[in-house]
Amino acid sequence: MITNELKIQLFDKAKTMLNFSYAPYSHFHVGAALLTKNGKIYTGCNIENAAYGPSNCAERTAFFKAVSEGILKFDAIMVVGGPNGKIKDYCPPCGVCRQVMMEFCNPDEFKIFLAKSKDDIVEYTLKELLPLGFGNADLNK
Repeated sequence: MITNELKIQLFDKAKTMLNFSYAPYSHFHVGAALLTKNGKIYTGCNIENAAYGPSNCAERTAFFKAVSEGILKFDAIMVVGGPNGKIKDYCPPCGVCRQVMMEFCNPDEFKIFLAKSKDDIVEYTLKELLPLGFGNADLNK
């Protein structure tokens, strides 16, 4: 179970990542904090590119950092973001990020936290945000 204290810690780390976001085109800054099964937290921010296609979301940045260090099991992610780094509303992961989560996470168990503040955090499972997700188990059918 993920405690409120841990959710606030994830929020603080995700919010800090807004400062590192590279968003000169959209000006929409996103930060993420990814909790591994072993309790370590990996952070990420969005990184834009003038060609747009090579841009990377905060969620994928966090996942790729963890996977590049051999970590493949995850419990939850906190995502925050907004125009010019100001959190005004919930910032759900895009479809590509949800698909990356599907690759590494149990959709029934993996938690996605979206927050407007430390006191306004909503929780979803990956399955709720990607109800008919396609994963590696589908390749073996």
